[in-house]
Amino acid sequence: MLEFAQIQAIISIIIIDLVLSGDNAVVIGMASRNLPPAQRRKAIILGGAGAVGLRIFFTAIATVLLGIPYLQAIGGVLLIYIAYKLIRPQGHDAHGNIKAAGSMREAIQTIILADVVMSLDNILAVAGAAHGDIRLLIFGLLLSIPILLFGSELVARLLGRFPAFLYLGVFVLVHAAVAMIFQDPTVHDWIALSTWQEFALSFATTAVIVGIVRLLDRSRNGGAVRVGSAAADPHA
Repeated sequence: MLEFAQIQAIISIIIIDLVLSGDNAVVIGMASRNLPPAQRRKAIILGGAGAVGLRIFFTAIATVLLGIPYLQAIGGVLLIYIAYKLIRPQGHDAHGNIKAAGSMREAIQTIILADVVMSLDNILAVAGAAHGDIRLLIFGLLLSIPILLFGSELVARLLGRFPAFLYLGVFVLVHAAVAMIFQDPTVHDWIALSTWQEFALSFATTAVIVGIVRLLDRSRNGGAVRVGSAAADPHA
């Protein structure tokens, strides 16, 4: 029979997986949003498989990872770069359409980089909640798989039909990054932000990223700005 502490740990792991695997799904969905359906499904499957594989690896060395100072904060900085990369102006072919082959390769590259950062974040959080219990670590890993695969397809379809939601996706990623940085144990020892301060900083950072992207987009298109550099996907 489960003890109260184990029940608490299970509830914590479920919440962590819903939040952090949800962030992974946002990245995969955003990165694959402009691909035709067949390539999008392939990118989602490869991205999900990569995330699972990385989580298995990180789970195996979770104890070591928990002892590396600033590792989580560095991951947060990389995640902010990924958020910018996902909405920056894209290269287009002679017909003004995003090149499918280039987009497929770039989508997978972005997903892999995000998987490294966010899978690390997920495992660090789950490992902390599991308190070294390998059974709870495995439970957290298995729970993340369906969230990744089904959530990614849903996000990709949503962004294909409603490109303006791209900005919400960027905010989700930036907020996850800010939390990673300031909840890093080493960083938290000398600076601690409240939930509202993290939220405000996330909003400000998102505004800066979107502003930079819109300026770059305007300069490329002679003053015309497209929402998040992503027209609605005709294949969605």
